[in-house]
Amino acid sequence: MTITAEIDLSALGANIANIAAHAGTPVCAVVKADAYGHGAPAVARAALEAGATWLAVATAPEAVEVGRAVPDHTPILILAERPGKELAEHGEQLPSGVRLTVCTAAGVVAAAGLGRRVPVHLKVDTGMHRMGVSPDEMVAAARLVAGTAGVDLEAVWTHLAVADDPTDPFTATQLDRFDRALDDLRAASLRPPLTHAANSAAALVHPRSRHDLVRLGIAMYGVAPAPGLEDVVTLSPAMKLHTAVTALRTVSTGESVSYGRRWTAGSASRIATVPVGYADGLRRSSNENGVEVLIGGRRRPIVGNVTMDQCMVLVDNSTALGDEVVLIGTQGDQQIQVNEIAARIGTIGYEVLTSIGRRVGRVHQ
Repeated sequence: MTITAEIDLSALGANIANIAAHAGTPVCAVVKADAYGHGAPAVARAALEAGATWLAVATAPEAVEVGRAVPDHTPILILAERPGKELAEHGEQLPSGVRLTVCTAAGVVAAAGLGRRVPVHLKVDTGMHRMGVSPDEMVAAARLVAGTAGVDLEAVWTHLAVADDPTDPFTATQLDRFDRALDDLRAASLRPPLTHAANSAAALVHPRSRHDLVRLGIAMYGVAPAPGLEDVVTLSPAMKLHTAVTALRTVSTGESVSYGRRWTAGSASRIATVPVGYADGLRRSSNENGVEVLIGGRRRPIVGNVTMDQCMVLVDNSTALGDEVVLIGTQGDQQIQVNEIAARIGTIGYEVLTSIGRRVGRVHQ
């Protein structure tokens, strides 16, 4: 038995189209981390077919992989400044449409060392405090780019820390800082042709952030960026994660299940073994956190510790060998959503999706 992630590319395309229509701004489809676990090459092609005009990744190797899957000269933005060693190692393979994020002098030098003219996007730190140039240093940084042979200042951008909470005033603070930095650049005759600030949440609920591009990540995969944002536009989950029952047994009253004996049968219990474990992305503590799966159109609880390759599920005599088990997606009139799993295990949907392991087969349709 195998575990399969079915990726509905038509749903992904509809999500992109719906958000683009809502935002009224060109879309940069974020396909880093293997397209949030959905398979980057196929998703990148589908995103462009759905109307996205840009793609974004996190590293040079990701840019190489995606670049091989899409038409030449497709704009592909690397979202983080990369070490010079990484750029030197992959420079000859980087696609013709690659754009590099820069925020330090060393990053500008590394970009200029690729041996061809490269558009760069200068990142300003407006409050995320992860990467970027201080707003007070923007003019000096832009002058450095403008005065460096081999690079062209194509854009200035920033990233928003709490855009998924529409009530938090810090987003407005960040956008104010960004606007002031852009005003400083304009006064110095250094304003680039493009600016961008919006992630998925901002594209949905912060019109002021949309600028010239919106960078769509989690939302284009049909997962709301945060609770309360599910109904801003219609989003359809692109992934169904499923497998089948591989073994069945009856456990007597008082008998335990799995490592650590963390679950004990209170009465004679029917237990199904499912070939999905923490190596596939299912959290080891799923039992303790109330994570469920779908079998026979009904919700069934995981019992005992999830093991590396398998988990056990409490079922009844209606379950048979080979029955479909849905971990993410719909079966009958029941649905298990990514954000439901995330809420139960105390994380976010992004982590649930990107934790799905390599041995899970991706089928695009």
